[in-house]
Amino acid sequence: MLNYVPSNVTMQIKALEDELGVRLFDRLGKQLVLTTAGKRFLTHIQIVLNKLDEARSVVHDNENLSGTLTISANEVLCAYRLPVVFQLFRSRYPGVRLIFRSVPNQELKQTLFEGTADVVFMLDETILSTGLTVEPLLEETFRFFVAPDHRLAKLPVLQQEDFHGEVFLVNEKGCTYRTMFDRSFEKKGIDDITYLEFQNAEAIKQCAITRIGIAFLPEITVKAEVERGELVALPWQIPDLHVYTHMAWHKDKWLSPIILSFIEAAREVITIEEENKTV
Repeated sequence: MLNYVPSNVTMQIKALEDELGVRLFDRLGKQLVLTTAGKRFLTHIQIVLNKLDEARSVVHDNENLSGTLTISANEVLCAYRLPVVFQLFRSRYPGVRLIFRSVPNQELKQTLFEGTADVVFMLDETILSTGLTVEPLLEETFRFFVAPDHRLAKLPVLQQEDFHGEVFLVNEKGCTYRTMFDRSFEKKGIDDITYLEFQNAEAIKQCAITRIGIAFLPEITVKAEVERGELVALPWQIPDLHVYTHMAWHKDKWLSPIILSFIEAAREVITIEEENKTV
């Protein structure tokens, strides 16, 4: 809390708008809403504040880090990969303020170029970028999942024709692994597929559990449901589907002690996950 009275805040906003010569906020009744110019200005202000945090961190030793760190990822990694990373980092550096923003997978790179995120995590195929440093952490396994009493769950071996007439529960178009899913089925000549599209993994899982269709998801998202017997994996492999959890940052960004410590924590946690997969 800044402990400013509303009238002082209004005066400061008005003075800033007069200085810049643009309106930063629309007054909609009792609400203030950022204008397009205000949103652009906010992006630059966030960059300046991040630089200030970097400058502050230089004068602190690594055991007493303080400042702000902004992380972005898609909803799958946010829910199933990053909580343990955040827990470890917070236990080591309680003085650091962590900000997390959930961002669609296809928009994550842009947050690095805009400076609105320090580090991002993406699910994608091998990423080549001249402007970003991208580190693949582990390969994610994608499978088809159905309710235990689904007709396909009873078949020991599946043939291509077994999928005809089935409903597939998938992410919306534009998602990287949805694109790879479409590409895989096009190669196999399966074109009479019915889709139900969703924005998040939880909705896909619940629809599969209620026998609405076949879920296409990373294994990590359905671990609990499989252990409880609510979903089972179908004996069908998707060829040429290699998706990795990547960690990335802008190649020109100064990696402060805070950022370096977080990167190391992420490597430590997710490397353990990779080792557990191979045991």
